[in-house]
Amino acid sequence: MDFTASYNTDIGIKKNTNQDSLAVRIIDTPTGKAAFAIICDGMGGLAKGELASKEVIFAFCEWFDKIFVRDACKGTFTMRGLHEDWDRIIQIMNQRLGNYGAENNLMLGTTVSAILIYKNEYYIVHVGDSRIYELTNEFKKLTKDQTFVAREVAMGRMTEEQAKVDPRRSVLLQCVGASSVVQPDFIKGEVKDNAVYLLCSDGFRHQISEEEIMDKLGPDATSSSEELQYGCVYLTELVKNRKETDNISVVVVKTF
Repeated sequence: MDFTASYNTDIGIKKNTNQDSLAVRIIDTPTGKAAFAIICDGMGGLAKGELASKEVIFAFCEWFDKIFVRDACKGTFTMRGLHEDWDRIIQIMNQRLGNYGAENNLMLGTTVSAILIYKNEYYIVHVGDSRIYELTNEFKKLTKDQTFVAREVAMGRMTEEQAKVDPRRSVLLQCVGASSVVQPDFIKGEVKDNAVYLLCSDGFRHQISEEEIMDKLGPDATSSSEELQYGCVYLTELVKNRKETDNISVVVVKTF
């Protein structure tokens, strides 16, 4: 299995700083190709949300470049080890950002959604309300929003349509840096051939439909990295034209 990838991030039409951060890696190892993508949506006063998201991105990329590459080359990669590594990163960053906030009398934090694709499996770690989708002949959400409204929908106290317009739709149940305890979701699944794995901040998805995403970034619409890039930029501009006020970020990895 091989991969191609693209991404786009935009400050949007209203905010003074882009507090989203992202990264993507594709490498060839002796035990097979691997792809890693991550997106973080920071929050906090001034540029502190940007600091939070960038710090978490850096920590995960350092893990990938050093620990994962080492384990893949030696053939010692395990899912248990992966979960332990990812949970340790999140707990360390939660404490570090929390301490920084306490010392500087401010609140800062970030969502994190990351996917590792390796040996025909995908592994996801998720905190907050950024999302990861799988686009094949259908549009499938792989992550669950850790938000107030998502919890209300799950408990039958709110409909999906009500949740979309509720003013509390961005209230997070937890995030890295601003929660006393962080319990990330870990998800595993089988990677599909000719699929697109899409990671996005909430600003990317509020103003567009699943059909519009599939039309520009679905597997039938994207046979090259150039077409992936075009789709990312096109949809970002569409979201801005519809007056989305948040930062807008998307990462896509296609399998073939």
